[in-house]
Amino acid sequence: MSFSPSNAVRAAWDETPAGALSMSEIARAIEIAKSSSFAALGTAFLTRLPAAPVPDPYLVGVSREMAESIGFDPDAATGRDKDGFAAYFAGNPTRDWPSDALPYAAVYSGHQFGVWAGQLGDGRALTLGEVERDGTRLEVQLKGAGRTPYSRMGDGRAVLRSSIREFLCSEAMHHLGIPTTRALTVIGSDLPVRRETIETAAIVTRVAPSFVRFGHFEHFYSNDRIDDLKTLADHVIDRFCPHCRDADDPYLALLDEAVRSTAELMTQWQGVGFCHGVMNTDNMSILGLTIDYGPFGFMDGFNAHHVCNHSDTQGRYSYSRQPQVAYWNLFCLAQALVPLFGENLPEEGRAERVVEAAQKVLERFKERFAPALVAKMRAKLGLEIERDGDDKLANGLFEIMHANRADFTLTFRNLSKLSKSDASHDAPVRDLFLDRAAFDAWAAQYRERLAHEPRDDAARAAAMSRVNPKYLLRNHLAEQAIRRAGEKDFSELARLLDVLRRPYDEQPEYEAYAGLPPDWASELEVSCSS
Repeated sequence: MSFSPSNAVRAAWDETPAGALSMSEIARAIEIAKSSSFAALGTAFLTRLPAAPVPDPYLVGVSREMAESIGFDPDAATGRDKDGFAAYFAGNPTRDWPSDALPYAAVYSGHQFGVWAGQLGDGRALTLGEVERDGTRLEVQLKGAGRTPYSRMGDGRAVLRSSIREFLCSEAMHHLGIPTTRALTVIGSDLPVRRETIETAAIVTRVAPSFVRFGHFEHFYSNDRIDDLKTLADHVIDRFCPHCRDADDPYLALLDEAVRSTAELMTQWQGVGFCHGVMNTDNMSILGLTIDYGPFGFMDGFNAHHVCNHSDTQGRYSYSRQPQVAYWNLFCLAQALVPLFGENLPEEGRAERVVEAAQKVLERFKERFAPALVAKMRAKLGLEIERDGDDKLANGLFEIMHANRADFTLTFRNLSKLSKSDASHDAPVRDLFLDRAAFDAWAAQYRERLAHEPRDDAARAAAMSRVNPKYLLRNHLAEQAIRRAGEKDFSELARLLDVLRRPYDEQPEYEAYAGLPPDWASELEVSCSS
C-alpha cells in the first residue's frame, strides 16, 4: 500500500519555503504513513507498540540537509516548536495514538559472529512510518526508543556516545558516495543508562528506503514459514527491484541483486578503509546499504588485519576479511531463499537444479568484486588507462603501507601531489613512511606507470582529489564531539558535520581535521556495548 499525503499536508508543502514541513506537519506526515508497505505485511512481521518516553528530551544535532531532502523544515528543531520536535523524535507521544498508528518493531533472525543466533529483531528500534517526497518513499525509524518484544536481555536504549557516532557516520558515508542509511537527528536525555559505566540516553532518527536485512529472510526460512518468506520476497521485489519480475526466476534475480549491491558496497568500504565491525547477517541490508553503525571505524595507520571492534577477539570482521564475510553472508541469504527458487521447474531434479543455479549467482560476487576493486584502486592512483599490472602496483603500495602503518587517507590524498618527473615533490606522501627506501622503490614503479598516462600532473591531481577524500570521521574527531556533547556543548558536532559534508574539498579553514590523529587516539576502543 503506497503512502499519499493528505491534501492538507500537500498544501503545507506548497506554502512553506522550498516545500518544507513545520513540526506539526512533520508529525502528521509520518502518521499518515502508518500504512507503509512493510507495516502492511502484518503481525507476522512486526509488533506495534509505543516508544518508552524519556525525561526532558533535548536536541543534540540535526542534519539540515537530510531534513530538507524529505521536505521537513530543519528550523523546527530550534524554533518555537523545538520542544515538540525533541519530544516527537525522542518517541514521547504528544497525543493518544490509535493502535493502528503506533510505531512498530520488526522481527528477524540471523548469524552473529558466524553462529546461528535464532530470533532477533528490532530490540531498540521503532519505525514511525514512511514519508514521501518527490516520488521517493523513506522509512523513518527511532533507534534507542525503549524495549520491544525483541530486546531479549537488553534495555532497548542507545547511549549518547554511540548515537552521535551513528549520526555523524551515516551522513559522512552519504557524502562519500557510499550507500547508507541516513540520519535526521539525535535527541538526548539525562536518563541514566548502564553500560560499562553509567551513561546518558539518546535516540537517533534513521531514514532509509527499507531496513529489511538478510536476517529477515533467515527468520522465516528457519521457522519453515515459507508463505511468509514469499510475502517478504515479493514485497522487496515489487517495491525495490520490479525488473526481477521479468526474469525466468524472480527470486533468483532478487538474490543476484543482493550479490551485485553487496559487492559494490564492499568495494566502496575497502576503498576508504572503512571497517563495519559487526557484519552479522542481521546487519546486512537487502538493498546493499551500510546499516547498523556500531563499533565501526575508518583506519588511520593502514593495517590489513585491522579489527575495529574490541569485542571481536577472533578478528572475524577485520578489514581484509570483510569481502569474504560478505560472501559468506550471501550464502546464508541464498540458503534462506532456496524454497522459492525454481517455482516452475518440474519436481524431479528441482532441488539439484536450484542449488546449482544459486551457486552460479553467488559466484558472481567474486566476478564483480575483484575487478571493481581493481578499478577503484586504479582511480585512487589516478590511472585513466587500464593496463596489465595495475593490480600489482596497487598491492605493492598496500604492502609498504601495511609494513609502515602509513595513514590510509593521507597516503592516497597526498599521492596526488607526486610529479611524473620530479621526485622533489614527494615529501607530503613520502614522509608518511618510516622506510623511505621502500617508498622510493615503489614511487619509481608508479612514475614509470604514469609515463603511459595522457593526463598531466594537474589533471591527474584533480581527478585523484575527487575520489580520495581528505576528511573522514576519524575516531578521535568523533570522540572530541562526544566529549563536548557530554557537557551539553554541541558546537563541535555541528562543525564536524559541516566538514564531513564536503569530504573531497580542501576546506583550508578546517585543515586541522585532516591531520594525523593525536597520540591519545591510539587508546580509543569501540565495542558492541552501545
